[in-house]
Amino acid sequence: MDIQAEIDWIQKELQEVKDPVFIEVIKNMLKYRRKVSSERISIEQFNKEINESIADIEAGNYHTHEEVKMMINQWGKR
Repeated sequence: MDIQAEIDWIQKELQEVKDPVFIEVIKNMLKYRRKVSSERISIEQFNKEINESIADIEAGNYHTHEEVKMMINQWGKR
């Protein structure tokens, strides 16, 4: 397959996805790809992201290792 055919296939598949956790994973992968391909972030940005992550954890916005394992097991059953 050529690259455009691959992109078309991925777009078609994503239109059928209803699992918000899976969508979040894809979104984070794409965000990470952009970060890695760009220049290193500043220490200020790094600290900002750390503080945001800590705030998320304190607010209960996280999944335990066991929860993630269960989510992954569900992916294969869809």
